[in-house]
Amino acid sequence: MENVASAILLIARTEVQVTRTYGEGCPIALSLDIVGERWALLVVRELRLGPRRYRDLQEALPGITPAVLSKRLRELEEYGVLRRRELPPPAAARVYELTGWGAGLELVFQALARWGVRSPVLPLTGEVSADSVMLGLRTFFAGDGGPREPWTASYEIALGRDVYRLRVEDGRLTELARGPAATAPEVLVRTTKAAWQAVLDGAEPLDDAVAAGRLTVTGDLKALQRLVEAPQRVRTRPAPAG
Repeated sequence: MENVASAILLIARTEVQVTRTYGEGCPIALSLDIVGERWALLVVRELRLGPRRYRDLQEALPGITPAVLSKRLRELEEYGVLRRRELPPPAAARVYELTGWGAGLELVFQALARWGVRSPVLPLTGEVSADSVMLGLRTFFAGDGGPREPWTASYEIALGRDVYRLRVEDGRLTELARGPAATAPEVLVRTTKAAWQAVLDGAEPLDDAVAAGRLTVTGDLKALQRLVEAPQRVRTRPAPAG
């Protein structure tokens, strides 16, 4: 029986092969073997806030072809970064979600975001997904590091049909996930991805966006103001010398 089990394990190991490899024993090289292919990390990025259907991933990553998306999903599943799961009725849909090991890339994503936003040459351009906007809030959240008193509040933010739930406790962001809040939030926001990003980036004051009807807010506006002020503003280019 032990020999049979060993044979099965050997077969399973040989079935999962990296098609392109650096061929080095370095763990960084191995990590790049697994997630270094084009689009691989962006597929993982779109699963950081919860499971997604194939169609959702296509919409969130408009630049990827169906063939490449299918290949990346298959590879990442084989490598143990994500898994497929069937949702029970009435949804009855197949979704992709990160494994516990795949979720361990969170600190890598945050480090890459903080590093990339400080690029001295290349500016940030182009569209981003709704998940990316919300993930930026989490990455640069510094609500407990400012001069204000810490606060506690629950939020639900709808960016079009994409809905997210958040919770801040004593000035710390303790929850950010895709999907509506289980209980009535203290702050409910209805807006667009572009309008929300403009407020978070400081391009438009929250009061102006609300007055213009670009944000519809129900609940504690002061708590929402604290939330949008929490991300640490970062220069995308160094300040001029002198």
